[in-house]
Amino acid sequence: VYCKVIRNKVSLPSILILFILLLQLSVQNFALITSLKVDFNEGLSTITGETGAGKSLLLGALGLILGKRADTSVIRDSEKKCVVEATFDISAYILHKFFEEADVDYEEQTLVRREILPSGKSRAFVNDTPVNLNTLQSLGIKLIDIHSQHQTIELTQTNFQFYILDALAKTDKELASFGRGLNQLKKAQKELLILQDNEKQFKEAYDYNSHLLNELVESKILQDEQQILEDSLEKLSNIEEIQERFRTIISLISTEEHGAYAQLNVVKQQLQKLSGYSSEYEELYTRIESLCIELDDLNGDVELQAGKVDADPAKLTEVNDRLQLLYTFQKKHKVEDNEGLLKVQEQLQDKVSVTENMKEAIGNAEKNILDIENKLNELGDKIHKKRLKILPNLSRKLEIILNDLGMPNATFKTELNRIDDFNTHGANSFELLFSANKGGKYGSLKKVASGGELSRIMLAVKMLLSEHVQLPSIIFDEIDTGVSGEVAQKMANLLQKMSTHQQVFSITHLPQIAAKGKNHFKVFKEDKDDIT
Repeated sequence: VYCKVIRNKVSLPSILILFILLLQLSVQNFALITSLKVDFNEGLSTITGETGAGKSLLLGALGLILGKRADTSVIRDSEKKCVVEATFDISAYILHKFFEEADVDYEEQTLVRREILPSGKSRAFVNDTPVNLNTLQSLGIKLIDIHSQHQTIELTQTNFQFYILDALAKTDKELASFGRGLNQLKKAQKELLILQDNEKQFKEAYDYNSHLLNELVESKILQDEQQILEDSLEKLSNIEEIQERFRTIISLISTEEHGAYAQLNVVKQQLQKLSGYSSEYEELYTRIESLCIELDDLNGDVELQAGKVDADPAKLTEVNDRLQLLYTFQKKHKVEDNEGLLKVQEQLQDKVSVTENMKEAIGNAEKNILDIENKLNELGDKIHKKRLKILPNLSRKLEIILNDLGMPNATFKTELNRIDDFNTHGANSFELLFSANKGGKYGSLKKVASGGELSRIMLAVKMLLSEHVQLPSIIFDEIDTGVSGEVAQKMANLLQKMSTHQQVFSITHLPQIAAKGKNHFKVFKEDKDDIT
């Protein structure tokens, strides 16, 4: 397959071309193509050739660059790999963020390469960095738009109709802000649902937790009281033995003749006599004197403690009951001591507090949602007003373009309504209704427009869009099928006008369109050595 470039001398409107996208396409070992390299320029490029000459092969090769799947059937020589490369000038496009997120080096002249190996494995590269097909497809959408009669289905879809509307209304900033607000709303609504679900769960356990908490709070548990109570119980339970032992001790200390105190006094008297003989004996006397004083104090304390020891059945019962209560709580809450009970009490307090504070939290969440909704409604109103303002212009311009495309009776009716619900398009519902005939009923595009009508409407839409937004290079694949005469001339003029805003390719059979091309490529094939 060969492409023969024919330079046409066509006077274009004096409008500056601000950008060029597709600069060069190189194809090797693809279908009938052994090797092909084509350079492209700005403006309108027309591609002609007989049916079956191979025009579709160029689109097939570009399809690989755009991330379409391929298999070994496209390989001409099964012993070699198929390689398609395309060079794009993206300097006028704001694609730095895309390249950063894709972890690919940004180059103003970006090279995209796709390889199909004989094994069937496919590889893709952007500026020599390997990328997956998803990344390649995402980039491809920004670089090339292949328009054909079979790709007009999106015209009937709500998303695309809103895209047309907003391109003219210039609502991109408001929609971006609305999108951020919508994300905040969804997050706030999710948080509210979690709070409400938690409230329901906590509410079911609230009464039980409150009961457990009240038990512990009313019991006034102290961390160190268990040891004190256990000591007290031990004493009260053995009161008689304690009294008997105190009596014995007092007797052993204070009996007049044989008590410890009397015996120590005898020793004291003897040492007192010895102290006069030596300072060493005097020291012994001092020590015995201290012992006598200490024993006297001890005896006083013993008598004091003995006086306090009285049988008290009521106190014994009280201490025992209190200990049993603590033991019961410890067993109930599966802890070993009062410290564990106090921790349980704290946890129960937290659970009860959460439930009691849940209403306040839910109230705050509902208020937050209401505030976000109010802001979204304000933005929705701004977007709605901007859209309403351009609706007549949208219909009028499309009708003018379609008149030039041989559809003089085509008219549009728009239905834009302010709704209470929020979506990615703001707070509107929108539908572009169409009638192809005078006095005809309006209906949705998918129901009332034929395939040929949809194709021309899409062409009119892209013509209109090219005046308002920065579009990628566009390739029209035999968009002129079924068109001739004056309509063909008008379509040619339209494509030429569109090419003042973007790089345009048209695969065509019409001389009227081919003649308008600033660059004209003729595709043909020939046989060499019994090989096409």
